[in-house]
Amino acid sequence: MDHVIRPVLAEEWDRAKEIRLAALQDPVAHLAFLESYEHALQRPDSFWQDRAAHAAEGVGSRQFIAEAPDGRWVGTITALVERPAGEVRFGEAAESDQTHLVAVFVRPEVRGTGVAEALFRAAIDWSWELSEPPVKRVRLYVHEGNARAAAFYRRIGFVPTGDTVPVPGEETAREVEYEVLR
Repeated sequence: MDHVIRPVLAEEWDRAKEIRLAALQDPVAHLAFLESYEHALQRPDSFWQDRAAHAAEGVGSRQFIAEAPDGRWVGTITALVERPAGEVRFGEAAESDQTHLVAVFVRPEVRGTGVAEALFRAAIDWSWELSEPPVKRVRLYVHEGNARAAAFYRRIGFVPTGDTVPVPGEETAREVEYEVLR
């Protein structure tokens, strides 16, 4: 794989915005993301600037991107730090320190080339490097109808925990929690 996996920089907010908008236009975006393209498109530049700056700090979150040899961003993943006393973003409150992987996207033309695996490796490695206090697990949620994503997560070592949460706005659909333990 010729792609470079690295953290996003604060000044790259416009590129972070572009890849997020591309992700939200993917045919399975309705299963993978809790935000619509139309909603994200309405956000002001200041939102994208703040989001990139926060992710670049690498304190409460870290966004990684996969950069092709020509400089094009072809994938992204974000790790959010969750502490037991912290805000519950989605699902149950953390019982111990953990990271929550979100906003996973790889452009269709590079799927199956190892880019997704490399992005996950970077996010998980970063999670294990956190030391105050150390993270004990990495989790994510996948829509019960997103079989392709669930199969990928299992292939790279995530296992279902048995916990599910309702999908916001979908009365009968569920998100399934997966985890990797330290």
